[in-house]
Formats: sequence, structure tokens, C-alpha cells
Amino acid sequence: MNDKVYIHEFIDITKQNRARYMHHMTANWSPIGQEQRGQLCYGVWGVVGSTGRWPQVVNIWEENGFAGLASSFRHELGNATLQDPALEKWWAAAADLRSGGVDRIIVPHPGTPTIEQVCREGIRGEVYAHELIEVGPGGARRFLDAAVEEAAKDRPGHRWRLVGAWTTAMRNDSECLLLWAIPTWEAWADVERDEAAGRRRILEAVTPLIRGRERILLADSPLCPFRTGRQPSRADRTDWVD
Repeated sequence: MNDKVYIHEFIDITKQNRARYMHHMTANWSPIGQEQRGQLCYGVWGVVGSTGRWPQVVNIWEENGFAGLASSFRHELGNATLQDPALEKWWAAAADLRSGGVDRIIVPHPGTPTIEQVCREGIRGEVYAHELIEVGPGGARRFLDAAVEEAAKDRPGHRWRLVGAWTTAMRNDSECLLLWAIPTWEAWADVERDEAAGRRRILEAVTPLIRGRERILLADSPLCPFRTGRQPSRADRTDWVD
């Protein structure tokens, strides 16, 4: 039973700073988040530009439920600048690497593994598919239940593993987010070829519940826990701003 809550971020990157930004978030921020807030790095990925906005990064952070998220917000926002003063230099360095972004709070389906479980089980992908799904108001939980069940049945046929399934909080229960770990680029291509030809579709049985669907591809960063099997640590810092 996953009782965590997650922060999902789309981050717009400036110029050719994507690699630097991903390192800054994993090596330079995540150890602080772990120590000060109990926040874990679920994953940091670069968006495959041919499938979505570029240059862009997706970050997902794992919080200790809504109570943990509330404590994290108080730590960050309980001052006049609405930023943790101890992280002033960190924020300044990050500001040079990004131009903005869009965040959402997402709540996991009970069957979604935590990042510690992901690392323990060795869940990996050569590429990842990220889907934003729109359903009717109030239908997100019903959709996720059906999607998780169907994905487990169909996996031997297409080899994609549904590793993350969430609903978006603070909306009208109408948006879901799915994360698929795909073992090879060829396994991705096989599914896309079949969908383009009208032969089969991922989650075909629950397609009638879907009002809108956008799939992009992600490549994991060098220190992403899906790649390394561990949380980033202070030993990973190579460009820390003192």
C-alpha cells in the first residue's frame, strides 16, 4: 500500500543546460531534501524532444503523505522571500539553468511502488513513456483501477511495465498520470507501430473512459534512482555552489 504523495514537475530548460540542471537537482538538491524534509527523489528524466516540449525535464519527488508535504511547504515558505534562506545560492544557480515550469501534486494508486520498492526490485527501462490522461469528472480513480488491472494482464504481449499510476490532486478527479518502464527502444517502436496501424492499443479495454491522452518519452538522468538503484547522495556532488 503506497501512502506517499508526489510532486510532479515539468521544467523548461535554458539553452544547453539540461545535463547541468539534472545534475543540480539530483546531486545538489536531493541530498538536502532527504535530510531536511524526508523527501526522496523518485526520478529525474529528460524529455525526448521529438515527442514533446524541448528542452524540458521531468522531476518527480516522493513525500511522506500530505502531512509530510505540509511540513515541507512550511519549511520552504515560512519566511518573507517564500524561499528557504539557507538555499539562496542553490536557487540562484538553478535560476541560470531553467526559465520556469508547471507542477502538480499527484496521489498514487495503491499498487504503485514507492521508489524504495523500485530500487529493491531493480525496475529499469531503456526508455520511459509518460502519459497524461483526461477522463470524465470524478472518474480518475475508476480509470486507474481498470488501467492497473489491464496493464498487468497485457504486459507479456507488449513488455511495457506500468510502474507509476497517479491521480492529480486539487482538481476535479479527472486527470491521471501513467509512467511506463520500457525495456528497449524496439519494445517502444513495436507498440507505436501497432497503434499507428490500428492493430492494437495500450490499455485498449479502458479506452472508452479516456477523453484526452498525451504520451511523451523520457530518458533517465545519470543519477536517476531508476538507473542507479539508489538515492543521490552528497558523494555525487561535483559542482556544488558553496
